[in-house]
Amino acid sequence: MQSDNFSVSGSSHHSNFGIGIDFGTSNSAAAVFDGEQVLLVQLSELNSIMPSANYVDRDFTTTIGQRAIDDYISGNQGRKVELSAELLGEARTSAGSADGPAGEGETTKVFGQAFNDSSLPGRLFRGTKRLLGNSDSGRTVIFDRPFRLVALVTPILVGIRKALQRKVDDTTHACIGHPVNFEGLEQGRNNVALERLSESYRHAGITEQSFCPEPTAAAISYLHNHPGTSDELVLTVDFGGGTLDFSILRREGSSFKVEATHGIALGGDRIDQTIFRELVFPLLGKGERWRRMLDGAEVDTLFPFGDFEDLLINWPISYMLNQNKYTASVMQRMVEDDAGAIKFKRLYDLIKQNYSYQVFEAIKAFKAELSVNDSAVLDIPEIDIEVTLERWEFELMISDLLFELEQAITLILDKANIQAQDIDLVLRTGGSSLIPAVKDILDNQFAGKVVEHDPFTSVAAGLAIADYYGYSQG
Repeated sequence: MQSDNFSVSGSSHHSNFGIGIDFGTSNSAAAVFDGEQVLLVQLSELNSIMPSANYVDRDFTTTIGQRAIDDYISGNQGRKVELSAELLGEARTSAGSADGPAGEGETTKVFGQAFNDSSLPGRLFRGTKRLLGNSDSGRTVIFDRPFRLVALVTPILVGIRKALQRKVDDTTHACIGHPVNFEGLEQGRNNVALERLSESYRHAGITEQSFCPEPTAAAISYLHNHPGTSDELVLTVDFGGGTLDFSILRREGSSFKVEATHGIALGGDRIDQTIFRELVFPLLGKGERWRRMLDGAEVDTLFPFGDFEDLLINWPISYMLNQNKYTASVMQRMVEDDAGAIKFKRLYDLIKQNYSYQVFEAIKAFKAELSVNDSAVLDIPEIDIEVTLERWEFELMISDLLFELEQAITLILDKANIQAQDIDLVLRTGGSSLIPAVKDILDNQFAGKVVEHDPFTSVAAGLAIADYYGYSQG
């Protein structure tokens, strides 16, 4: 941190305008601040929020954002995955003879594990931010060409900078947001991640960098919009797609200092996957039995649905299910004359048409509907699913995740050595903070003190304000 005390409304400033970039796990946003107003930057033709996605095709042409997702979907719908063995080289089966070296017939090709998808049109990368703190994340081979993790992040940042250039002339500086703790278990993961993030921004042309934790940035935007003279303790709860982050800062008139920060790997993505597992899996065949003939005897077992689960809930790689080793058993099971057959027909359609992304989009809409109504319908017409769920059933479904939230609140208060009653204001931001059960937990602990603050754009706005005034906290 450059200064323990920082003004969010002072007259001195770092630049004629500030730039803030919120490169998120699921989505990204950017903002510009001119000293008076914050302007959200259109990162696509239709929206200021852009999916943090990057698609690389066989010609190594890159697309980003929603177009990257669309390219991935169109390239994999109905496509059968054809895996081939990787040729490692050739080995001689003979050392040759007195007449000369071994001939062509005396060598054998050496193959690696069968994993090359010969018809793969391109690779989609989503949630790359999750890997930044993992020092083992070296190079990813894309169509026989190794790519560093930094090279997969940079195109997204280049796209964001191009959008910024349509608004301001100088786009070489920015305040960069980051989670309090990057995902992973390694001791020094935050340093590794910030170094990689910094390098990615430099490659994108943003060379003058400052850094700020995302929940602190959200607080900065609120304090700037709501100036005050009284001293108060402010808790920010930033519940986004990938992480749950907290900061406690002490406002002292027009300035503040950060007392504590905390973050865990809990976000909306995990909630979406829980819904997929609990509601959709049973309608795709999970728990059904499978009768078939093996060596002349009838065998009756549970269908091995576990083989499908990880690929189903990770939609960027779910196209890998369209292989014979998966589809053969589904085809055999779906022709049985029983009520379960229709579930496997759904599973087959999902695999063949690569509908996992559409399933997750439906889940997000369903989750949003449950935030405003007591019940909602999960409607996935692509695979003929329509399920009604009560809000209390949803809350029971995610009760373990809600308990993690409560534990994290206790920990941040302990880090700051304060009690819940010492907090004067709670800022609730991030898309997952709109879930009523999350609101209830905060309202119960901090009655009358919780304020919803721009769930999807508060971080980018605060980063732009921080850049304008020259604030930085690593």
